[in-house]
Amino acid sequence: MSRERHMSGGGLGSPALRAATVAVGILAAVLAFAAPPDAVQGEAQRLMYVHVPAAWSAYLCFAAVLVASIVFLRTRSARAAAVARAAGQVGLVLTALTLASGMVWGALAWGTAWVWDGRTTSTVAMGLIYVIYLAARAAAHGRRSRTAAAWVGVLGFVSVPVVHMSVVWWRTLHQSATVLNGQGAPPIDAAMAVPLGAAVLTATLVTGQVIVALSRRELASRAGASETASQSSPTRRTTADEWEVT
Repeated sequence: MSRERHMSGGGLGSPALRAATVAVGILAAVLAFAAPPDAVQGEAQRLMYVHVPAAWSAYLCFAAVLVASIVFLRTRSARAAAVARAAGQVGLVLTALTLASGMVWGALAWGTAWVWDGRTTSTVAMGLIYVIYLAARAAAHGRRSRTAAAWVGVLGFVSVPVVHMSVVWWRTLHQSATVLNGQGAPPIDAAMAVPLGAAVLTATLVTGQVIVALSRRELASRAGASETASQSSPTRRTTADEWEVT
């Protein structure tokens, strides 16, 4: 087995994990369609089973950027840098999905797709922060610029609690938080909470596997480049971590 194939790890997790993810996803879909519609919002409320898992998974991605960036600053590990970059990429996609699903939900439930309230504005700001982070990572070529990019990943996480608490701190059209609202039991009926939990679990499993797959692919690509450089210059040995240590 080549070093590149070994580092790539074979894609999206083990077959058992992929099968479990598919099973939970099917269960979540069935439960979401079987759940009763909201008494006020009607069928539009079913978008919650997409919107909330997307937002939750985006938060997790940016938490992963935070942790991996701290590890990188302490160890200069290429693996940590790859995880941070992959998590940022996935988190940005999920932020876009959160905004898009929220627009559709708002149009159906409230008659407007976009309002520059606290939640929407802070979510857009969070997305822009991680656009800047990924741009800084892409442009970083020296030790100092890579360190600066990692600090953007660390400090950028401040935007996550701001987004989550925006519905508490500012007047907003957006409803209060469905989960993690600081009020004990979530204000949601069990018939809706169970499918929502299954949807959140599915999104979490998929997100984690995609991050791992992307980070392994980046490491494999860099390992292949290092091997090519070593073959072209026998007197110079390179490692997968060299690009971060220098």
